[in-house]
Amino acid sequence: MVDVLDQNEVDALLAAVESGGIQAAADVAAAMRPQRPPRVVQEYDFKRPERVSKEQMRALEGIHESFGRNFGAFLSGFLRTIVEIRLATAEQLTYSEFINSLPNPTNFNVLTAEPLEGQVCLEISPLIIYPIIDRLLGGSSTDLFIPQRPLTVIEQRLVGKITNRGLEVLTESWSELVDVKFKIAEVESNPHLVQMVAPNELVVVLGFEIKMGGRAGTMSLCMPFNVIEPVMGKLLSQGWLAYTRRTPAEDKSADIAKGLGATNVNLVAYLAETSITVGDLLTLQPGDILQTAKPLASEIILQVEGQNKFAGKIGRHKDNVAVKVTRLAEVEEPL
Repeated sequence: MVDVLDQNEVDALLAAVESGGIQAAADVAAAMRPQRPPRVVQEYDFKRPERVSKEQMRALEGIHESFGRNFGAFLSGFLRTIVEIRLATAEQLTYSEFINSLPNPTNFNVLTAEPLEGQVCLEISPLIIYPIIDRLLGGSSTDLFIPQRPLTVIEQRLVGKITNRGLEVLTESWSELVDVKFKIAEVESNPHLVQMVAPNELVVVLGFEIKMGGRAGTMSLCMPFNVIEPVMGKLLSQGWLAYTRRTPAEDKSADIAKGLGATNVNLVAYLAETSITVGDLLTLQPGDILQTAKPLASEIILQVEGQNKFAGKIGRHKDNVAVKVTRLAEVEEPL
């Protein structure tokens, strides 16, 4: 039989609840219910969906920071002046936003990236492209006027040499991620005439800052998401992360040391140094004696690749003339 409370017991329980002596059943159930973490609500703009994660963006930044350094090193040697290229921005935009942010005219290169399907683009600002052309033609580009016109055929050929080399560097930077080959498919001056993807399609834009002397400009690499989507998963693989953490010193030091150890160098031992007239030189005969200011018992200098390296004593070893190294030579020590 189930116990049934009488009226006095019910009144006593209600009085205890009112006085706080007994917690209400609802409160007890709420206290026993597991607590859920508070929900975090984030704003989402459907016009600009972010389909590339932060980790993938950081990996892309790492690839193109390396590209900027290597391309800057090439331009410094090619133009015979210091050129600095650094990655300034990495963001996700719609294609229309990217196109509307570009100057017109500009140097707009449409690229293929086989075996990836689709096209990417490389845009170089006129603010830096004309100083580069001026430098190639022997100018100083200090007081150069930036014209508001498309590149001529000759100027385009000059820029094409630099752009093609830049694409080779870009291909090398991507080689650890995927075997891809960047090539120029088309060159335009008006970016609004090129419709690579739909205006509302997502693109990843990497912005570079180029400095050459007192001149500065920008370079933008635009990659539609649907082009790079097949390789985005590789950006988070353990192999790629290990590659980005690896340092050249750890991997190449032993190979460099081994290669240097087998390198041949020229070693020359100088007995003495003196000067004679051209007339005396023309009349020299076997048995003639050349006098020098160097004492007979003094050390001779050994040079390696034209630089003073050792000092030693001349003598014989078995049937060979030899030099016994006695000390390191001073850099400016006379012969």
